[in-house]
Amino acid sequence: MSSTGENAPKEFVYPVEVEKLDVGYPEQRVLLEKISFKVAPGEIVGLLGPSGCGKSTLLRHLVGLEPIKSGQIRLFGQDLWAGGGVHIDSLRRKFGIMYQGGALFGNLNLIENVAMPLKEFSNLPQGAIMVAARLKLSLVGLEGFEHHLPSSLSGGMQKRAAIARALSLEPKLLFLDEPSAGLDPVTSAGLDGLIVTLARNLNLAFVIVTHELGSIMTTIDRAILFDKEKKGIVAEGTPDFLANHSETLEAKAFFRRGSNNSRTTHA
Repeated sequence: MSSTGENAPKEFVYPVEVEKLDVGYPEQRVLLEKISFKVAPGEIVGLLGPSGCGKSTLLRHLVGLEPIKSGQIRLFGQDLWAGGGVHIDSLRRKFGIMYQGGALFGNLNLIENVAMPLKEFSNLPQGAIMVAARLKLSLVGLEGFEHHLPSSLSGGMQKRAAIARALSLEPKLLFLDEPSAGLDPVTSAGLDGLIVTLARNLNLAFVIVTHELGSIMTTIDRAILFDKEKKGIVAEGTPDFLANHSETLEAKAFFRRGSNNSRTTHA
C-alpha cells in the first residue's frame, strides 16, 4: 500500500480529502452523514457497500457533478466547492473519470475518443495530440485498435479505452465507477491488473466504486465500507483484514456473500 503521508515531506498534498461530508441529493434525505477520509498519492481506495448506501452519490459529489449538502471536499489541497463553475472545471482537469459503461462516443474511433479532452483543454497541435492519444492507448494495451469504433470492441476493451481517455490530460487521480461490472472473470482480472500497474508505475491515486469481490481482493489497497442504515463508514482497512479479521458485522456480511468466489479469500 502507498504511504498515508505521516512521514511525507512538507509539500505533500493528498489527491482527495473528505471532511465531515453529508452525502445526498438536495430534495432527498441524507444518505451518509459526516464522513471523513483521505486518499494518498498512488493509493487505490475502494468505496464499498450495499446498493442504496450512497457510494455512487458520493462519487458524483467528489467529481463535482452534484453539490454537497455540508462538509468539505478538497482535491489536491483545493476546496472543490469553494468557487463557482470555472473553479470546478479547472480542478476537473487534474483528474480523470471512467463511468460504468465507459461512455465512449460511439461515432468516434478510439484515438478520436482519447484525443477529445486534449482538443478541448490543451493548446497542443493536432499532430502532438494524436501522438499523445496513441501513447495512452498503448499504455492500456490497445495499440493497433486506434481506428476501431467502440461498438466493434468487447466490453473489456471499451473500458480500457475509457481509462486511456481518462488519462489523456496526465492526471494524478482517477475515479472509476464499477470498472469490472459485466465482465467475465478473465477480462476482469486483466483490467484489475492494469489498474494496479498504472497506480504503481505512474503513482496514480484511484478512487473506485465497486461491489465485485474478486476485484476488491486483488486490486484495492484500502477499502471504505459504508452502511445504508447507519449512514456512515462502518469499516475501513485492507480487504484482507476486513474479509478475514474484522469483527464488524457489516464487513462480515459484505465479504461473506462471496465465500464461494474463487478470487476471494476465506471470509
